[in-house]
Amino acid sequence: MRVTTDLWVSALIRRVFGGGGFAAVMRKGAAESGAVFVLTRDRLGTVELFGPAPQTSYDQARPDERLFVRLGDGEDQDALQARLERERKFDSDIWVVEIEAGAVPVEELLSVSLP
Repeated sequence: MRVTTDLWVSALIRRVFGGGGFAAVMRKGAAESGAVFVLTRDRLGTVELFGPAPQTSYDQARPDERLFVRLGDGEDQDALQARLERERKFDSDIWVVEIEAGAVPVEELLSVSLP
């Protein structure tokens, strides 16, 4: 059984704050099953965007875990915002969470699938 998106996002935010970082929900989507996009920002201003991994990234060993892929990075925040806008037009139920991870690496907060 998969946890609701609302619960998963709440747990992510709690983990970020617990590690000395900051997190905010920039857009709240469907509580039960909205797709989650995570915008990370480090203290130097570098930004990365993570989104849901394609279904082909899942295997039978971990079918219930949310996997993410890196969708973009760099300092071009306008391009990342444009990507999020296209995603919102495609699916109006998306969540956008922005985090500054602090002492906890992003890879410990999100399960990132390799391309």
